[in-house]
Amino acid sequence: MRSAVIVSTARTPIGRAYRGAFNNTPSPTLSAFSIRAAVERAGIDGAEVDDVCWGSALQQGSQAGNTARTALLRAGLPISVPGMTIDRQCSSGLMAIATAAKQIIVDNMDICIGGGVESISLVQTPEMRVAPDPELLKMHKDIYMPMLQTAEVVAARYQVSRDRQDEYGLQSQQRTAAAQAAGKFDDEIVACTATMAVANKETGEISHKEVTLSKDEGNRADTTLEGLKSLKPVMGPDMNITAGNASQLSDGSSASVLMEESLAAKKGLTPLGRYVGMAVAGTEPDEMGIGPVYAIPKLLQRFGLKMDDIGLWELNEAFAVQVLYCADKLGIPMDRLNVNGGAISIGHPYGMSGARMVGHALIEGKRRGVKYVVITMCIGGGQGAAGLFEVL
Repeated sequence: MRSAVIVSTARTPIGRAYRGAFNNTPSPTLSAFSIRAAVERAGIDGAEVDDVCWGSALQQGSQAGNTARTALLRAGLPISVPGMTIDRQCSSGLMAIATAAKQIIVDNMDICIGGGVESISLVQTPEMRVAPDPELLKMHKDIYMPMLQTAEVVAARYQVSRDRQDEYGLQSQQRTAAAQAAGKFDDEIVACTATMAVANKETGEISHKEVTLSKDEGNRADTTLEGLKSLKPVMGPDMNITAGNASQLSDGSSASVLMEESLAAKKGLTPLGRYVGMAVAGTEPDEMGIGPVYAIPKLLQRFGLKMDDIGLWELNEAFAVQVLYCADKLGIPMDRLNVNGGAISIGHPYGMSGARMVGHALIEGKRRGVKYVVITMCIGGGQGAAGLFEVL
């Protein structure tokens, strides 16, 4: 039986969208930072790669035209290497890694790259083209509901208080600050030099400067509970979601090299972990944030595991409210959940996040001596995804 192992992982630091270091970096170049580093860390020749599976949620602008292919070429891989772009919204990066693994297991490929990118700065702009299908709206009126609104639905429907959401937001910031201080992201991050656009506040004139980013920009180590409570909800009074208890808009990429396990052994490589399997599920679009509640039981049942068998959980922090509801409903212990923070404090480049979480969970899982890690998230449109990996 063939198996797929992750032999290297690399990611960019995460930049703040619109105002951060990568606000002028096109998606292929942003992707190339992590692809190139992951290949180098694996010690392979780029020509050995059988396929690149690359996640991206907003495939427009510089992310259009099969960004997997443009990314791998920008990373310097030879033209003989193909690429496929995958969109399952915020689980795109996770799905890309899972797909790369399945191509190794089922299709007899030997080496694949899986990962993802999001250049929110250059793609989620006023020029972005989106249009609803009126007939679909007649069938499912909430299918295009904005993510922010779905979070408010979850808060009201399942009675998750604003206080709990703010407390969780603070915990996320504190955990990330402690992890950064302890160097717990250093093994995954590669420093990146980019050309940043800077607007003159008085004249609006745009200038450019070269910057090198070596750590995530989004963490606010000085966050206080009082400060979070003072933030006004985005959707108005008596609502819940603020800039302090929701994920950040961000730019970044993450890549992992996957290899058939016997080939990795032959090459003398020490894998980070082994791909075990995936589960996905659907739910009502207006409560998309609770998707993991349906995906995780499917995953555990299929692989004969219990909640207690999972040593580490990475549940994407799209919004504090949905993390809290999922953890409450499933009984995920806080001391195993998002132990170094998440999207609230680190940032959330949609197509990158799942891939980042896989790499981080395997590295942190090895530090802690756990056997299994689960990476899970809600997905726009009313879905949940969960991936299971064995730490090696």
